Amino acid sequence: MTSSHRVIFTPSGIEATAPEGAKVLDVAREAGVDLDSVCGGRGVCGRCQVVPSFGAFAKWSLTPTPEDLNDANDTELNYRGRRPLLPNGRLGCQARLRGSVVLDVPPGSQLHAPIIRKEINLSEMTLDPASTLHVVQLDPSETKETDRLTAVIESLRREWQLVPDEIKEGCDELLRHMGPEHGEAVTVHLRHSPSGTALENIRLGASLENLGIAIDIGSTTIAGHLIDLSSGEVRSSGGLMNQQIRLGEDLMSRVSYVMMNEDGAANLRSLARESVAQLVVELAERASCSLSDITEIVLVGNPIMHHSYLGFDVVPLGQMPFELATESAVDLPAADLEIPAPAARAYFAPCIAGHVGADSAAAILAEGTHTARRRQLLVDVGTNAEIVYGNADLILAASSPTGPAFEGAQITHGQRATTGAIERVRIDRQTLEPRFKVIGCEYWSDDPNFTGTLPASGVTGICGSGIIEIVGELFLSGLMTSDGTLLDSRSLTSRVVADDRTFSFVLHEPGQGNREQRIVITQNDVRAIQLAKAALRAGIDLLLEHAGGKPPQDIRLAGAFGSQIDPLYAMVLGLIPDCELDEVRAVGNAAGSGAARLLLSLEERRRIERIVQHVEKIETATESRFQELFVDAMAFPHAIAPTPNLAKSVELPISPLTSTPGRRNSRRRGRRKE
Repeated sequence: MTSSHRVIFTPSGIEATAPEGAKVLDVAREAGVDLDSVCGGRGVCGRCQVVPSFGAFAKWSLTPTPEDLNDANDTELNYRGRRPLLPNGRLGCQARLRGSVVLDVPPGSQLHAPIIRKEINLSEMTLDPASTLHVVQLDPSETKETDRLTAVIESLRREWQLVPDEIKEGCDELLRHMGPEHGEAVTVHLRHSPSGTALENIRLGASLENLGIAIDIGSTTIAGHLIDLSSGEVRSSGGLMNQQIRLGEDLMSRVSYVMMNEDGAANLRSLARESVAQLVVELAERASCSLSDITEIVLVGNPIMHHSYLGFDVVPLGQMPFELATESAVDLPAADLEIPAPAARAYFAPCIAGHVGADSAAAILAEGTHTARRRQLLVDVGTNAEIVYGNADLILAASSPTGPAFEGAQITHGQRATTGAIERVRIDRQTLEPRFKVIGCEYWSDDPNFTGTLPASGVTGICGSGIIEIVGELFLSGLMTSDGTLLDSRSLTSRVVADDRTFSFVLHEPGQGNREQRIVITQNDVRAIQLAKAALRAGIDLLLEHAGGKPPQDIRLAGAFGSQIDPLYAMVLGLIPDCELDEVRAVGNAAGSGAARLLLSLEERRRIERIVQHVEKIETATESRFQELFVDAMAFPHAIAPTPNLAKSVELPISPLTSTPGRRNSRRRGRRKE
């Protein structure tokens, strides 16, 4: 008989019981412990580290011994990840239980709730929801029980000029128990679709609370809006982490997890559904409404989110020819997706192609790409960037595997956009001293009020927008070459330090006695950003080539991360093609806005189903030109593309180490001080 062991995780205090030989990471996931993992449990990322710890609790106390966990295996012994193992640290995905133990989850291994910055735009909307409610008069004392449903239908025809084409099973259940105490009012829930009108449900009494939820299932975060379908009013908004991130931060890691684990697909599906269900409950609580008043739920997401959530096989999306399980929208009862809204139906918008999802289709709808006269470039920057280019005449779409570097992964001190993360950076062109802003503090780091108004966490790391800006500033300051090499500038500033055979830049040096960590940007960090931005830019350039080489006239950066990128720094790095700065703008959560439009309008659902049929898909994985474009895009801003518009805003640098005497001091600062 297999013995069981007790495990206590600190600092949460969560206690679990697990069998002999169980992986610590699996135990943590099962118990709901805040333990990170982004590589699918392959022992590569180093984010699931735990440390055997002392602990005293009401029931028992423990002192760790070597026998509590298995000996380090080859994966741990050979681990060379970017995040070094802590003293006495173990990889949770490799460590197995041999006895009862207290395990500390250090801050660097904890998942933290992100700041969700997703807004929606519902301008120029015409309300035409799929679900409508209608109150009819019915006298229960005069109508025989068996005739009540017939009476409801007759009242609908007489009072509303509506006759349902279909009556869903169970609609007459409440009518059977209707007595005089319920009065004369009956509320009928009708659902309209291209195939006709269905009588979905009947409520006793006059009940006109008709609510819907639009949800964008992102790889990292899930954002939702609870909206009154009768008025278009957004009643509550919120977001949370997609729990799938425990199984891998990038999409291909999650596909690999499914391929490597017998129950991988079920785990991937259940984590997505649990996240969505949790968000639905939270949105309803914030709006102080009943879950039974929710009649419509619209979901969008990339193809892997789409397939994993709906229960389709994701493995074909991880290998050529990247085939979708379905190219159509999916419409079914919300209960079938384990959504706790008993009266609701769920509509998952159609995907465009194997790596271009329903979120891109929704963004096209929200931004009007399909009706635009100007050439529009719409980019959703994330772990899997999705790119749309075109106008009313032609729309091209592609995805580009940027990876999670823009969201802080693969960066030495990178993190998600949480309180304490550096989000903006400037380097003085004369002194080469940096200053920065962190999330949760309104002052720049060189302001006298900065230290006193920092959040309790202090400066914890650097998030995506900060990473973009520091790399851009290193280039503009002449501390880094256009090929991404950090120069030996130690004679000019103490901020540059030797790092083995390369150099690093010290962005933040905590004061004496300060518990914050030193935050540096290394050569490897720069390379990670180069690879990510080159993949994105190559995808953009590929679409432009397929469109005849015509440059975009309107560039829109979408998504939670894209919306935080300063357009100037996007151009300095070469993320986007050179253009007038006023042609670039952030559009927030365009996918969420599109989902809201689908929630509020049946016509918009018809429109998106037509749009996806006419989008030309470009598969970057099979395009021979992609690799050539990728190589050119590795340089900052670009190896061969001219940048006349960028030159109007900044003077591209000559390295201080190679410039002539006095040249550096005569250069413009690159951008006015903020």
